[in-house]
Amino acid sequence: MPLPRKQSDAMGNANITSSEPGPILVFRDPRMREIVELAQHVAPFKAAVLITGETGSGKEVIARLIHQHSARSSKPWVDVNCAALPEHLVESELFGYEKGAFSGADSAKAGLFETANNGTLFLDEIGELEPRIQVKLLRALDGVPYYRLGSNKKVSVDIRVVAATNRDLEKELESGTFRSDLYHRLNEVQINVPPLRERPEDIPLLAQYFLVQARPDATLTASALAALQQYEWPGNVRELRNVVVKLAMLCRHSGLTADDVGSQMNGGRVDLERCTSSEAVGSLDEMERQMVVHALQKFDGNQTLAAEQLGISRRTLCRKLNEYQISTRRRCLPAPGFLLDPQFRAELNVPVTISVGDGRSYVATARNVSLGGLGLQGFRPPSDFPHELSLRFTLPATKHHIEVRGVLVWANPDATAGVRFADLARGVSEQLRRWIAKRAFSGYPSLATAPLPVAVSHC
Repeated sequence: MPLPRKQSDAMGNANITSSEPGPILVFRDPRMREIVELAQHVAPFKAAVLITGETGSGKEVIARLIHQHSARSSKPWVDVNCAALPEHLVESELFGYEKGAFSGADSAKAGLFETANNGTLFLDEIGELEPRIQVKLLRALDGVPYYRLGSNKKVSVDIRVVAATNRDLEKELESGTFRSDLYHRLNEVQINVPPLRERPEDIPLLAQYFLVQARPDATLTASALAALQQYEWPGNVRELRNVVVKLAMLCRHSGLTADDVGSQMNGGRVDLERCTSSEAVGSLDEMERQMVVHALQKFDGNQTLAAEQLGISRRTLCRKLNEYQISTRRRCLPAPGFLLDPQFRAELNVPVTISVGDGRSYVATARNVSLGGLGLQGFRPPSDFPHELSLRFTLPATKHHIEVRGVLVWANPDATAGVRFADLARGVSEQLRRWIAKRAFSGYPSLATAPLPVAVSHC
């Protein structure tokens, strides 16, 4: 499978990817679980999928999930924002043009339909297309060969179409701004992504995930998580991510509070008193418990470091461990109901063979592994070392020989380095997932052998 390749058109409206790691999905809400299962179920079929939902709710993530679970996952993924395409260029961008077709057409250009041939074309904000383009789009979706602008030679393509919109297309049908025949062609399967305010259980999980990405040393206090859950999030997941990133950048202290959250919510539209009221005690206890577990997990069960991270004394941490009945074995691990963190790293300590395209090979030690990549030791890449590489190693206590392609993300003078997995076949991904989970849940034998929750998945 080819390594990731991205390119954008001259206007930056389309993103083209041959292959890339699938999206990380973080959720707990049962409705989201059903949506993910539906997306995985319809992925192998060629049927067009229409994804509806508010702006920022995660429609593109679901679309990418469908592509990654389809037989076309190694073929091009092309996404285009229909609302960002200038009206006079929509046709030429979608269907291409020949040299001299119009002023400025100095050379021939394949359209996005041709670029997506044998792969998936994601049409975001499909409701923004004008009726004249909708007619030609419908014919292309039906498999009818079409002409590039200025050409007398027809083009045939084989694509899977996934479309998304934040509009109510049924109302658009009544007003005549969206064609009914195109609507029914796109709506062979419909998936509706609920807004974030209707899945409040997902808010603390997403917030903690975004914070880890932006600032790993920081934590959200129980009151901060309660404040985030109270807000309505009109901008959905995108707005939540932006708020968390701002908190990570602007707050100098590591323990982020409800006051910090309120300062970033457009003038403080969060009722801070409610965040610490008795009505929220039950949920705050659960949030506090998860924060304690997360800190212990981060520091491999070291209570002193975990207490410093949480901003409490070692004695207070011990009291919390007893209060919440948290195991303190060598690797402090999540109790039932806690979700497997895609960033969780399990110790590995096995030889790994690193190969690059020009035939060179290296041997290093794989110190730890996550669903996203490897931590290496004893590896000093030369100055001309390419970023793209192949990895081979064996999972301890198993017969699973892992072969995967990756990208060198960082390398230090002390011969440590980090590699991000570039493509994980479904079977390899599941082997890794199960092996990591057995170590993550080793303190809970019943969980170590049980099927993993769908709530956090790396597709």
